[in-house]
Amino acid sequence: MEDDLDDKILYQTYISHMKIMSKIVWGIPLNVSPISYSSHIWRVMRIYVFRPEVIIFSTIMLLIFLYMQAVDIWSRNLLGRLQYTINKNGRSKVDKLGLFSGGEAEKNSWQMKVGHIAAFAIQGRRPKMEDRFVINDNINNTGVGLFAVFDGHGGEFAANYAKEKLIQSLYDKVVEIKDLISGKKSIVKGALTMKEESKDEEKSKTPLVERRKSFKKINSITDECIRTSGKEITDPELLTKLNNISRPITREVKPSSTLILKKTEASDYFDKCGIVNYGKLITDEVLAADHSLLEAAKKNFDIAGTTALIAILEGSKLIVGNVGDSRGVMCDSRGNAIPLSFDHKPQQMRERKRIKEAGGFVTFNGVWRVAGILATSRALGDYPLKDKKFVIADPDILTFELEDHKPLFVILASDGLWDTFSNDEAVNFIKERLHEPDFGAKSLTLQSYFRGSLDNISVIIINFREHTFGYSNSE
Repeated sequence: MEDDLDDKILYQTYISHMKIMSKIVWGIPLNVSPISYSSHIWRVMRIYVFRPEVIIFSTIMLLIFLYMQAVDIWSRNLLGRLQYTINKNGRSKVDKLGLFSGGEAEKNSWQMKVGHIAAFAIQGRRPKMEDRFVINDNINNTGVGLFAVFDGHGGEFAANYAKEKLIQSLYDKVVEIKDLISGKKSIVKGALTMKEESKDEEKSKTPLVERRKSFKKINSITDECIRTSGKEITDPELLTKLNNISRPITREVKPSSTLILKKTEASDYFDKCGIVNYGKLITDEVLAADHSLLEAAKKNFDIAGTTALIAILEGSKLIVGNVGDSRGVMCDSRGNAIPLSFDHKPQQMRERKRIKEAGGFVTFNGVWRVAGILATSRALGDYPLKDKKFVIADPDILTFELEDHKPLFVILASDGLWDTFSNDEAVNFIKERLHEPDFGAKSLTLQSYFRGSLDNISVIIINFREHTFGYSNSE
């Protein structure tokens, strides 16, 4: 009996539903104007859709859906904050991450520490690790430090190429320049060759630089530069090259397209005062590396690209070259965040104008992208966009005198960090963690992960608090 009753109820429900639907369908006149038809549709919607209970139910379901989408990021953010605030000073250094450890984030991680410099990188939520970083605090005992962060996209090929080829080329060129300054090398017919000393010179044991003092300096401008700089350049062919420079090289290097096609000698990187122009060096090497990278990528049909953030440190001079949206920030003696670079984004006025003049376009689909593809307007590689000049590899160069800022530390990082941290937030975060073994590099990286960064994250910290470079850091 109960089964029969259930069947009758279902049958009556079905019949009622069909009657209602029939009224709706047959209630629509066949030959009516669009206005009448619209009025009929509105009347049906008002009866069956815009009922208070339907609207309330739909609103609740929408809110639940939005909450479920956001709760994952919110929970990571909360756990990240708890990780560094609960009992922060009550644990040992080994268990500093303690209760809420990095877990999944640390499974694929890379770390390095060289004296006063530390780096930490994680694959994060990406399927592959496409970031690369470089730390060389003293190139071949020349006193020059070289640091770099490469953020690859579309594969690992471009980032690997930049780390291996570009960095090696910069390394070799710095060694050549320093050998030229010290007298280990000289200019012979436009090429750098090892200086061969005669037997008489070997017997005299007189330093090569001292023997060159007899050479005549032929330009008063050069003399003035040497006097003011406190350094003496005595190589006659080098002096000739310096005197033939048509104009002094400024800090803002504007490369020409021909730079990547001609081989530049080490002697070309001295300005009129005999000071090494590292900005020009970075620019030339980046463009040359991009040129060779594009050729290699086309042969392999590899469309990968990479950003490049390169810093050269010599004495109290810090020179930063940037291509793309990796970023450097310095914390000065007052705790202020000083930008060391500026991101190259398609929505920026100068970048958008350049892209449009090249025949390209910029679209927005979550983020601004060049031709709807790339979220940065400058990069190495990316040959499909590079051929049409939509994307370029020209670096911006900024030079800093550290004696003016007396920095506490410098942060160099890929955009995975900057997706979740502002410059000020990152500086304030590290200021409280310079006492950690890696100067806060690991803590900052993991905190960015817990805040919801979806990208690879690489962070380099250069700690100046206890290590100085040619200047006094005392107040």
